[in-house]
Amino acid sequence: MLTGCVDWPAEFVERYRRFGYWRGERLGDLLRRPRVSPERTAVVTVAGSRTYGELDLRAERLAAGLHGMGIRAGDRVVVVLPNGFDFVTTSVALFRLGAMPVYALPAHRRTEIEYLARETEAVALIVPSVHQGFDFRALASEAISAVPSLRYGLTEGEPGPLRSLASVDAEPLELEPPDPREVAFFLLSGGTTGMPKLIPRTHDDYAYQLRCTAEVVGADAHTVYLAALPAAHNAALGCPGVLGTLAVGGRVVMAESPSPEETLPLIAAEGVTLTTLMPTFVLLWSEAVDLFEVNLSSLIIEVGGAKLDPELASSAQQRLGCTLTHWFGMAEGVLCCTRPGEAIDTVANTQGRPICPDDELRIVDEHARTVAPGEEGELLVRGPMTLRGYYRAPEYNRIAFTADGFLHTGDTVRLTAAGDLMVTGRIKDVVNRGGEKVSAGEVEERLRAHPAVRDVAIVAMPDPILVERSCAFVVAEGEPPTLPDLRLYLAAQGMADFKFPDRLELVDALERTSLGKVDKQRLRATLIERASVPAGGGQEPVSP
Repeated sequence: MLTGCVDWPAEFVERYRRFGYWRGERLGDLLRRPRVSPERTAVVTVAGSRTYGELDLRAERLAAGLHGMGIRAGDRVVVVLPNGFDFVTTSVALFRLGAMPVYALPAHRRTEIEYLARETEAVALIVPSVHQGFDFRALASEAISAVPSLRYGLTEGEPGPLRSLASVDAEPLELEPPDPREVAFFLLSGGTTGMPKLIPRTHDDYAYQLRCTAEVVGADAHTVYLAALPAAHNAALGCPGVLGTLAVGGRVVMAESPSPEETLPLIAAEGVTLTTLMPTFVLLWSEAVDLFEVNLSSLIIEVGGAKLDPELASSAQQRLGCTLTHWFGMAEGVLCCTRPGEAIDTVANTQGRPICPDDELRIVDEHARTVAPGEEGELLVRGPMTLRGYYRAPEYNRIAFTADGFLHTGDTVRLTAAGDLMVTGRIKDVVNRGGEKVSAGEVEERLRAHPAVRDVAIVAMPDPILVERSCAFVVAEGEPPTLPDLRLYLAAQGMADFKFPDRLELVDALERTSLGKVDKQRLRATLIERASVPAGGGQEPVSP
């Protein structure tokens, strides 16, 4: 396995192979399954459609072109592409090369992208030219100048100073197939301290994830999956998502956003049968569905990324006329969900059961002791899809994992009498802003460098649309900063704007516990008390 990654112990490798979870499959074979006709439509976007054969040939020629540039098996490539044909063909081409995509989001900016390139010693960066008004070509040029390992910059669209991705094309080569036990790509964690940790996913473990998630929701060659969320998210990538739908010979419809104005007409036009949404967009869809001529009775919506409000679950299923499934999952691997057809009370109030029979769940108290059945505690997990260590993070891994390989999820849960998982809260210091996990520690570290900030605490506050927004409690140094001051400062640092604080509270001092730590529970309670009136000295949340 790639240096810097943590392998599963030999006895677990043998077990997962023996039980058929790991079958030696390679993700590069997704577009050329023997049972799938090359003439079958594989992907649909606003720009048109492509067949399995067309995408397979493009991926093959792109892999050869990347090889001709000097990209080899084991190299890391930061991929920052929006939903579209290029996301699919670039991913498959890199899988076939044995090079490893490091998936960033189109919402990321210089801070995150340069960090990912440095941390992985990436040799190439692949970006859109301009996306939603932001010029990624300038960002890519800056990153290439700043990160010594970066040798190549590629872009879809008008290339500017970079090389056009479309021009990377060569006659197909006989390439040495990668070891299925090797890392296929990297996802990003919703970490609590500093920048996100890197999650290595192997061909073996992710191929199994694609199979078992497809089985749970009944995905097959007749499935039409709508990628409404960014495909670089684990949920839309492989639960079963884009890759899992292609693995069973289905059709993928790729949208630019989850907005009902874009997605509901696509569902009607393409006969979509499966999609993934955050609770925020379930609400928006249910409020907008009467404005569109669309029948959702054949649609399954996988709801995840944040806890689904029970009242919303019941009302949305009735208004939309579809089937809801409720998911708890992590890019790190473990996945639990309710199954299609289960009672709405189960869907509304639980996150169901593990999708893998060998996913081991342990619920422990603050002393790491297993709690009694039905009691609340932190969820620890281990299984054939769950990593054994973050990439190049030995010190953090000693904290994040138990000695016997269980991952601390940082989520508090309990099990119902029927064995279903109920997520009750979290231990991790993370703001869940519309499904994007924002590390409070990362934003605090940046803001403490602001000349007008002596100290700061980032606290999650409830929000009916985004689930949570962030509030910056600031102890000022001299002339107090304004909320726009802080947001402009973070933008100048190259930070993604979904991490910016939504509200500012100026305080004389940060409340602390008896141990001297910032008491975020009390700060959060203060926000809840003030929710119905403008906060004294504070500045109100900005729009989503």
